Amino acid sequence: MGVFAAVGVLLPFPYYYWLWTNPQAWVNLCGKDKNPSKVMSYVSHFLKLLQFISLFSVSTLSWPPPLYFWPLFGFGQFLNFSLGLLTLAVAACQVYQLLGESGTYYGVRFGKNIPWVTEFPFGVIQDPQYVGSILSLFACLSWTPFQYILLWTLGYVFMIYVESKEDPATRAKPIS
Repeated sequence: MGVFAAVGVLLPFPYYYWLWTNPQAWVNLCGKDKNPSKVMSYVSHFLKLLQFISLFSVSTLSWPPPLYFWPLFGFGQFLNFSLGLLTLAVAACQVYQLLGESGTYYGVRFGKNIPWVTEFPFGVIQDPQYVGSILSLFACLSWTPFQYILLWTLGYVFMIYVESKEDPATRAKPIS
């Protein structure tokens, strides 16, 4: 396994973990005039770009993809997007549409009041943004070695676990 590719695939997860477990530090770092969710989205997109570069560095692309690609990738994208953009590269649009930027990028941890969403896919699938991304990753198995897909998936599973243990008492207080 290429060390640089493995590190690149795992790169965003320590950042997400730190934000989830230290929301007040992030709010303070962003300051009074910046939306911490928006700043998180900028950093997350940059880390996602590095993650993709790492994955592509060990991938072998060929066309056409195997038949299993289409249902996995299609449903994964459906859960994540509704605009037809590549899910892993940008962010989860279906999810993003329902939650908005602050709901997608830890706004509740940064002290924002985010309404609980129960409509599809949230009322049917737990953590649909992660499930959609994992399905999309597994769709790419014919191009990318399994160990990198597994590493990325383990990162998502780790964050599902971390986010499931949310303690409301540890949420940030907005800077006034």
